[in-house]
Amino acid sequence: MRQLARRSESTEDERLLVGLQSPDDAAVFRLSAEQALIQTTDFFTPVVDDPYTYGAIAAANALSDVYAMGGEVLFALNVAGKPESLPIPLLAAVLAGGADKVQEAGAVIAGGHTITSPELFYGLSVTGQAHPDRLFRKGGLQVGDHLFLSKPLGTGLITSADIVDSFSLVAADDLQAAIRSMLRLNAAVARLAQRFGVRAATDISGFGLLGHSQEMLQNPGGASPVGIQLDASQVPLLPHVRDYVASGVATRAGKTNQNHFGTSVKVEEDVDPAMYAALWEAETSGGLLMAVPADQASSFSQAGRDEGMEIWHVGYAVAGGGVLVT
Repeated sequence: MRQLARRSESTEDERLLVGLQSPDDAAVFRLSAEQALIQTTDFFTPVVDDPYTYGAIAAANALSDVYAMGGEVLFALNVAGKPESLPIPLLAAVLAGGADKVQEAGAVIAGGHTITSPELFYGLSVTGQAHPDRLFRKGGLQVGDHLFLSKPLGTGLITSADIVDSFSLVAADDLQAAIRSMLRLNAAVARLAQRFGVRAATDISGFGLLGHSQEMLQNPGGASPVGIQLDASQVPLLPHVRDYVASGVATRAGKTNQNHFGTSVKVEEDVDPAMYAALWEAETSGGLLMAVPADQASSFSQAGRDEGMEIWHVGYAVAGGGVLVT
C-alpha cells in the first residue's frame, strides 16, 4: 500500500478527499459541495459455526467502515469465495444473513461476485454517502476531546477461544454475548456522534483498541502533537474476557499488533496485565472510538443513555504524542 500511495501522488485528484495517503477506514470521493461517496470493502473467513450468523456478522463488520466515516449506507455488493465442496444451500444461508443485515441498515444488496476458493470467505463492498464537511476522520483529534467507545472488547478472543480445541470450554453465554455485539450495527451511535460535532472517529477491528488509537495520531488535525490517554479501568469487556486472557487465551493478532504499534504506547505499572493484553487484541465488528468535543461530552453521554445506547467514556485526547494507558 505504501508503494501505491507514492505512485498515486503523481495522479492525485482533488475530488478524492480520502485515499491512500491516510489511514482512514474508507475512501471518500466528492461528487458536489454537499455530497461525497464513501467506499469500502471487507471480508473474512467464518468466525462462528452458523452460516446465517456468519454472513450477518461479516456484513455488519463491512458496513461499520461507512459509519466510522460519519456516513449512511446506500448499497452493497457481495464478495464471496466458495470451496467446490461447499453445498449451495450453505452459501445461500451466508448470503441471506448478509442481505438481512444490509436491509436492517436501510440499504440494499445490488449484486456481487463469487469465486472458487480453498476456504469460504464472505463480505461486502459497501457504498455510502456523507456531506464532505461532516466526515469523521481518524486525524481529527483535538486536545481536550473526550473519547467514547460504543462496544465492549473481546470478540476476537472469545471466537478464537471457541474454535481452538485447547480452549473449547468457552461458556455458551459468553459466545452469545460476543455474537450479539458483533451483530449490532454502529449506525445509531454514528448518527448520535454527528449531532454532537464529532469529527474524529474510527471503528475497532483488526488492530485492536490500542492499534487503532495509534492510527488516530498519525494524521493530527492541528499543528501541535496530540496524544491519547486511555483509562483501562473504564474500557468495557465482554463477559469473562479477562479470565480467558489470564488462562492463556491469546491470538496471533494481539502479539502482531503490539510488535507493530507498541513502541508508541506506554502503560502504567498498576494496569492489570490481562486487561492490557485485551486492549491489543483484534476485534470483529467492533465499536466506534469517537472523539467528542469537551463542551459536548456530557450532553453526548446523556443523549446516549436517553436513547438506550451503551457508550463508555474511556479517555481523552491530550497534548503530546503517543498513547498512555493508565
